Amino acid sequence: MEGHSSISSEILGSYAADAARGVTGVRGLAEGALHRPRGIKVSTEDGAVAVELHLCLEWGANVPEVGGAVQQRVAEYLERMADVAPVSVDVVVDEIGPPPTDA
Repeated sequence: MEGHSSISSEILGSYAADAARGVTGVRGLAEGALHRPRGIKVSTEDGAVAVELHLCLEWGANVPEVGGAVQQRVAEYLERMADVAPVSVDVVVDEIGPPPTDA
């Protein structure tokens, strides 16, 4: 049987969000404006997929380490779940959470 299948950008974005949230130091995705719903942008051009994530990190998180871990985990997750190898995974830190309060 011949045919073609594809996975929507929304599904790829959902997978990327799930992967990013699983990285220690990530509080969540930044609430986006019109062009960044839920802090994720997935672009496809000529079959190439690029992902941009806008994140909120925990106070005290090492930004370069968390960013690198998110990039790696998102790329691996998309490969495993959707057989998609993104050409780029860009991480933008939009927010750092508040410092812990002494109770």
